[in-house]
Amino acid sequence: MKELLALLKQNARLSNAELAAMLGKTEQEVAAEIADLEHAGVIRGYSVILDEELADRDAVSAYIELKVTPQPDCGFDELARIIANFEEVESVTLMSGGYDLGITISGTGLRDIAGFVAQRLATLDGVLSTRTHFVLKRYKEKGIFILEEPDDERGVYL
Repeated sequence: MKELLALLKQNARLSNAELAAMLGKTEQEVAAEIADLEHAGVIRGYSVILDEELADRDAVSAYIELKVTPQPDCGFDELARIIANFEEVESVTLMSGGYDLGITISGTGLRDIAGFVAQRLATLDGVLSTRTHFVLKRYKEKGIFILEEPDDERGVYL
């Protein structure tokens, strides 16, 4: 299972035939294993890793740290669920350390994200403070290199 998941994480477009050849299994075994993983909720979906700069020059992403008040009976879960339902939100994680929730969002500009934080996120009951970090450049996403630099043929000499 771990080998199959590692291959799918690297390239979810591999066919069952390609996966079977790599894993030494039959296509039917691979298809059944994938179906079992999907049914069990281990595989939640498939996605594309984009070079956002090439796909949409106006796209802006940010990482937001939230300090929140845990709620009786549900802790952080209910607030995290509310935040996860906002269309702009790509991920919500419970964190250890100096803040409680980490949120990744995307928008069409700095004002778009600033408006979301000020008008929708910071006004939620239980949100004590926010800290927003804008993404300036992506180098690697989910194990895939985004920024492919041409080789420097000058080399390094010591």
